[in-house]
Amino acid sequence: MAKKPASATPVSPYQGLEDRAFWRAGVVEAGSYPPPDIYRPKYTIDKQLPIFTAGSCFAQHVGRTLAQAGYNVLDTEPLPAFVPADLAQKHGYRLYSARFGNIYTVRQFLQLLQEAFGKFHPADPIWEKDGMFFDAMRPGVTPGGLATAEYVREAREHHLRAIQEAVASTGMVVFTLGLTETWQHTPSGTIYPTAPGTIAGEIDPEVHSFVNFRAAEIRKDFLMVRKIFQAANPSVKFLLTVSPVPLTATASGAHVLPATTYSKSVLRTVAGELAEDFDDIDYFPSFEIVSSHPSAGKFFERNMRSVKPYGVRQVMKAFLTAHSGEAKKTPKEIRQLRRAARRQQAESETAATQDDLICEEELLDAFRK
Repeated sequence: MAKKPASATPVSPYQGLEDRAFWRAGVVEAGSYPPPDIYRPKYTIDKQLPIFTAGSCFAQHVGRTLAQAGYNVLDTEPLPAFVPADLAQKHGYRLYSARFGNIYTVRQFLQLLQEAFGKFHPADPIWEKDGMFFDAMRPGVTPGGLATAEYVREAREHHLRAIQEAVASTGMVVFTLGLTETWQHTPSGTIYPTAPGTIAGEIDPEVHSFVNFRAAEIRKDFLMVRKIFQAANPSVKFLLTVSPVPLTATASGAHVLPATTYSKSVLRTVAGELAEDFDDIDYFPSFEIVSSHPSAGKFFERNMRSVKPYGVRQVMKAFLTAHSGEAKKTPKEIRQLRRAARRQQAESETAATQDDLICEEELLDAFRK
């Protein structure tokens, strides 16, 4: 009987992997932070592609940087001539692709899109405070409110038409997931961007309740968002990020630190699984760049919450470098690209400060006793 040949020495499946797969080579010895090969885009972004931006307050940095870099960021609800330019951001203009303000949860995003196409009608849509009236779905975009409820309804109708226009034009959706926690109108499930009573309205425990969305719910909601955009453009693509900004406050009953870790972990899990499961969904690691321990907290302000302009620049530099295709260019072309990027950054330096962000969630700190 023939003798069986000796089996070959087993080879580890990690043998031969790229440096980026190993902590020492990919992080410790990378030579810079964030590591130069931290992100490989799933697809290229043509600068003519109409981009729809939305999400939590950190998403304002993303949309602004894309626009400054020459990408075609949609704005279907532009600043009217009667609004002074220095008041634009405080009134919700030039922040996103329409004047919807910050969208902290995917359910809020879904309901906005459903409302725009007549599939959802929010409950208690107009709030009142001191005789002035506010759009409950975006109370922060009209500081001080409007004089009548009818004005709020008219502005809402105009806003929803702008949403329809943006969806119809969209080639790519850039969405930053910010929170799992929110408040709802319990009987109808209407989600609010801020708890009633924070900016306007009144909290009623019999009507309003706290929600902390789980991963399965967020995934289901995003896939419904995806279908709405696909109905307008079957080839639409999606780019997800997770905001690195911690919670200002939590109503979960937990300490705010583990509550923040929970929320960001859930959002990161959903974003990662969606990017793995669908070819049209990509994920960019802004959360990891800012929040991971190798950054040593250097990207945060002294409050350990607000992201420094320097941190924002590093995040967006990693994104733009990856999408510039530098790996396929000559050293001379790379130097030219980097010089142009530095000039562009210098021209827009003042636009990337934390003070420019509109973030209603920060108002919660005023209620701390």
